Amino acid sequence: MRTLSHSTEEEIAARYETARDIYADYGVDTELAIEHALRIPISMHCWQGDDVAGLEVRDPAASGGGILATGGHPGRARTGDELREDYDEVLDLVPGEIRLNLHAMYAETGGQKVDRDALTPEHFARWMDWGAERGVDLDFNPTYFAHPRADDGFTLSHADEGVRSFWIAHGRACRRIAEAMARKQGSPCVLNHWIPDGAKDSPADRWSPRARLVEALDAVLDEAAGVDRSLCLDAVEGKLFGLGSEDYVVGSHEFYSHYALTRRILLCLDMGHFHPTESVADKLSALLPFHPELLLHTSRPIRWDSDHVVIFNDDLRTVFLEAARGGALDRIRVALDFFDASIHRVSAYVIGIRATRLALLHALLDPSDALRELEAAGRGAEKLAWMEQTRLLPLGAVWDMACLRDSVPPGLAWLPAAAAHEARVVERRRNG
Repeated sequence: MRTLSHSTEEEIAARYETARDIYADYGVDTELAIEHALRIPISMHCWQGDDVAGLEVRDPAASGGGILATGGHPGRARTGDELREDYDEVLDLVPGEIRLNLHAMYAETGGQKVDRDALTPEHFARWMDWGAERGVDLDFNPTYFAHPRADDGFTLSHADEGVRSFWIAHGRACRRIAEAMARKQGSPCVLNHWIPDGAKDSPADRWSPRARLVEALDAVLDEAAGVDRSLCLDAVEGKLFGLGSEDYVVGSHEFYSHYALTRRILLCLDMGHFHPTESVADKLSALLPFHPELLLHTSRPIRWDSDHVVIFNDDLRTVFLEAARGGALDRIRVALDFFDASIHRVSAYVIGIRATRLALLHALLDPSDALRELEAAGRGAEKLAWMEQTRLLPLGAVWDMACLRDSVPPGLAWLPAAAAHEARVVERRRNG
């Protein structure tokens, strides 16, 4: 059956010329939109490739700490080399600038057990070398979960000072690692602190854990540590609820919004960390007048924070459309956060990254200036009609051209390469 994936470059170019003229009628320059969409970095998360298992030598009985990847599709990466093999494949199939977002649990320690408070940049040297070779800059995350000192659901807000001290030391170690990554790659490294602390059922004291978390985070960020804040860009990520913290999350959205603002660090909005009826898009115009930048995690919740593979749905379209209409796309750092162990993991990456890039392109093709003029003139019916009509504009033709411009497969043409990768690695990994 003939599909778009078999279109020739000449056919794609012809469709693009027609689409370019149609968009021009709405006052949109498709060339500028493609150029802008391709240069916005998307930070690919490492943990989709191995179902959030990590590479540590650690106690196998350690809990997930609110993280759970479901499904048993064969071919999970088990080593750093296997993960990098998968990332190499992904990079060949997605357009635009890509970064890699690493968690501390992906340290490579040569088979030696190194606890998280003792991690150093050397334990991530192979990742930094790979990034330099592939032209992929790195971001980083402390891992405040899947550890014996996180088994009761509390880390930096723990009532035990010894437990808090351990996690403070881990956070400080990660800031030094992020700074080293930034120096090697010549660009800042975003260090995102997601902390799963919370309670399954109604706590009697909601105040003390939050007070302890403020104190502990301040200790992590202590200027005396000597980490260059222009290289290590700290971020904090709130959440409505999680596994084991259904009633109470210490680091809620409100908590971190104010913490980030007063400490001059990044606030992270994860699209799966709010009530299903909340609009993350609406939060942008409420937060960006006060926060210089935001970190955005694209994810897809289904009824709860289930971290499904990102697709080009209304939530994804709307959040970037709102950012573009506010001229704020370049004030948002984009990263991915999902994990699905039920399908080919490389394909999951490709679908999620391409959907996120497509949403960026869609936003940049919006006739925002014309819509604002209609609204300002009180011509509400015409504005609404224009908004409806934009749904029918030939986005796909511009997307295929964007893929060709960046030398990656357009349409569904990436599927054979992904299938070949799956066939190549599954049997090898299954047999050890």
